[in-house]
Amino acid sequence: MDVQESLKRIQSIVEGDVVSNFLTSLVLILSLWIINRISHKLIEKNTHDMRSQFRWKKGSTYTIVVIGIIVIGRVWFEGIQSLVTFFGLLSAGIAIALKDLFSDLAGWIFIISRKPFEVGNRIQIGEHCGDVIDLRPFQFTMLEIGNWVDADQSTGRMIHVPNGMIFTHPLSNYDKGFKYIWNEIPVLITFESDWHKAKTIIQTIVNEKTLAITPEVEKELRETSRKYLIFYNTLTPTVYTSVKDSGVLLTIRYLSEIRKRRSTAEEIWESLLDEFAKHDDIALAYPTFRKV
Repeated sequence: MDVQESLKRIQSIVEGDVVSNFLTSLVLILSLWIINRISHKLIEKNTHDMRSQFRWKKGSTYTIVVIGIIVIGRVWFEGIQSLVTFFGLLSAGIAIALKDLFSDLAGWIFIISRKPFEVGNRIQIGEHCGDVIDLRPFQFTMLEIGNWVDADQSTGRMIHVPNGMIFTHPLSNYDKGFKYIWNEIPVLITFESDWHKAKTIIQTIVNEKTLAITPEVEKELRETSRKYLIFYNTLTPTVYTSVKDSGVLLTIRYLSEIRKRRSTAEEIWESLLDEFAKHDDIALAYPTFRKV
């Protein structure tokens, strides 16, 4: 008797409630889509900064999607309480079959809640490096840098990365914490060169061309030290001396803004080449063979 009653109840749901719920859900989806479009128009009208527009649009879309899931879920849940066990087993099977999608969704929740990175940040995850330009529930998109292009400049390719990689791969964020990076330029001169003079020239040029250590930079470092165990005793540019097979190596180490590493290196090298050309007792070294 219980089985017959259950079958009759399921039949009544299929014949009546399903059609009604479907139509109600369709109206709700259409209404929420219209609200989302209106909110985007209002954001575009009142916000002129492109980054702010992007964030507000994403936030409004996510909010409306969550509201839609809750409201439509309530519509369907009222008529299917007798099928809770069936849907419980079905959902378990789906979770096993679609575990990667659930992992990506969990990664999205982790990203928007803990914020290991945000849209606009430059990051490296696994072997992929680039600027984050979009973030969605199942994947985020980066504009690739590096690869066959030197000095962290864009390749023009977009990389779509599953959000689940946040749990399984190391993540490096260029913009989080201290918003500068250390860069090094090796300058190799011959053993016959006057390396003392060369080092003085290099130090002078580097002091002129690199980032000035302003009170703002020091303040930012102090604020970062409160969150992370980051301490630098010296922030000013330094030139280190060592010896290699082909000559004396003078290594320049200096702070650079994240997206200006190549331009600052270019300015330093051009100044060094011009200055070294004025001195006959300084010459750049390269691998050579001498027969005695």
